[in-house]
Amino acid sequence: MHLALGPPEGRNPRETFPIQFMRRAAAVPFEETMMFKKLIENREIKIAEAHCDGPCGVYDPASARIAAEAVLSMTKKISDLTPPADGDAKAMAAYLNTMSRYISIKEEQAQLAKDEILVLWTDYFKPAHLEAHPDLHDKFWKAAKLCSACKVEVSVQHANELMDAIEEIHNIFWGTKDRDVKYYTAS
Repeated sequence: MHLALGPPEGRNPRETFPIQFMRRAAAVPFEETMMFKKLIENREIKIAEAHCDGPCGVYDPASARIAAEAVLSMTKKISDLTPPADGDAKAMAAYLNTMSRYISIKEEQAQLAKDEILVLWTDYFKPAHLEAHPDLHDKFWKAAKLCSACKVEVSVQHANELMDAIEEIHNIFWGTKDRDVKYYTAS
């Protein structure tokens, strides 16, 4: 069977497909089309259902941990960076370049950690998880707030607190899957 995806070559789509038809076709969800119904009848496609945006296993707090580790590393590097002596323009340029790179990485990774945490919170965790962990919302809210704090300040304490919060999230997450996945850090 050949499926034409557009008008014949050289033809105006409005001549081939009247605008009223195009408007009606666009208003019909794919699940209600004859093509979809035929595919289902012939078992060429199957309907997949999941409790989240993707099948189980798509979510993992490891990406938040990796980003938070980068935040901690950059925060330590910023804290350890020593400004050069006055009058050394070349050394000052190198210092400012290095400092701006560290800050940029720290802020990007803090935002990435926050994004990953929020995806877990809003897409993976469901009411049943909240019943088992009544403080779940508070843990995620505080972790997201720590990401923001790490973006706007240079605090090794807050970066370490973020790592601790992500470890808690890691343990809760894998507990919901009845899996014992060891928490580790790369550094």
